[in-house]
Amino acid sequence: MLRLLPLVLGAFAIGAETFLISGVLPQIAADLRIAPASAGALVTVFAVAYAFGSPLIAVATAGVERKRLLLAAIGAFALSNLVAAVAPNFAALAAARALLALSAGTFMPAAIAFATAIFAAERRGRAIALIYAGMTLATVIGVPAGAYLASFAGWRAPFFGVAALAALAAIGVAAALPRLDGLRAAGFAERLAVLRRPDVLQMLSLTTLALIGPFAVNTFLGLLAETALGVGGDRLALVLGYFGVVSFLGSQFGGYAADRWPRERSLAIILAVLIVAFPLMTLGPRLGGEAGAALLLAGVALWGLFGWAFPIVQQARLVGLDPAMAPITLSLNVSALYVGVAIGSSLGAWTVARWSVDSVGLVAGLSEVLALAWLALARAAKPAAQAEATLAAAQIEPMM
Repeated sequence: MLRLLPLVLGAFAIGAETFLISGVLPQIAADLRIAPASAGALVTVFAVAYAFGSPLIAVATAGVERKRLLLAAIGAFALSNLVAAVAPNFAALAAARALLALSAGTFMPAAIAFATAIFAAERRGRAIALIYAGMTLATVIGVPAGAYLASFAGWRAPFFGVAALAALAAIGVAAALPRLDGLRAAGFAERLAVLRRPDVLQMLSLTTLALIGPFAVNTFLGLLAETALGVGGDRLALVLGYFGVVSFLGSQFGGYAADRWPRERSLAIILAVLIVAFPLMTLGPRLGGEAGAALLLAGVALWGLFGWAFPIVQQARLVGLDPAMAPITLSLNVSALYVGVAIGSSLGAWTVARWSVDSVGLVAGLSEVLALAWLALARAAKPAAQAEATLAAAQIEPMM
């Protein structure tokens, strides 16, 4: 497993850059003289580029030797961070974020494919979990550290820091990983065939709906903490670190729930909790005082614990649907996830511009109501679909 450490470091760097933006968004808006709501487009640009760019790149680079592809991807990620760090205006920074998404969307699937190819079947799960641990730990360590760095060195400093981490990961990939021939990837026709399956389409739609609320809030979490709690600088880093810890615990809880409880029931409970959690992040700031701060932090804790459990349970549900097509469904699920991120960040920006930053909690809660309703409709339709399948089979048997 030690040979995977460069990939873990690369995932850590990608996670830090991906989630750091919410913590430095107020500084970026002030420095580039744009409205905070407009600055939220940086998340939308990243999400759209990742959602649609990653599957296209996966097909286009399927035959490329894996080590070379990993080096190119993490190298491009490092350079894109440098471009972001010196961006003279918002347009240049948005373009850098698009490049960051494309390079991250190339590296992560290639890293997972590499890990599954060099280990025996009984060790592949641990190898994949180790790489994802790098991204998860970024929310605990990398994001608050970046916010703290930005508090005294400016918002550009964390981009330089992430570029250095990515460069170290590139050195590790070059030095420690063996060469590995390109792997066959599912083509566009295969992906579209899977996407046309009603059960798959329903699950992917749920992923998109469920991620709208979290990223309506996550995009403006730093701004919300500054305005509601009156914190900034190193104290903001503490709030982000608090969220990172509960998010990490939430990912572990998601793994436990996926293995031990009925997955649809787990998803229903998760969504129901989020419907309660997000409005607390509106009620708390409007109540004010210590009680309001406690409500806001309680909402953040519930969001971290249950919101980060959702992707784990949903991925396990997709794999259980048909393990043979799991590589395709999981890839499509990532795209569906980032479509949700794009919609959520845009919805959050609209909410902040039209009403106030604390209104994003209420809007996020309503988004989760839609997700829960969609899950309930799908569960209600399942017995009817199964009955139709049984009837069709019964009608075919006499003809055979």
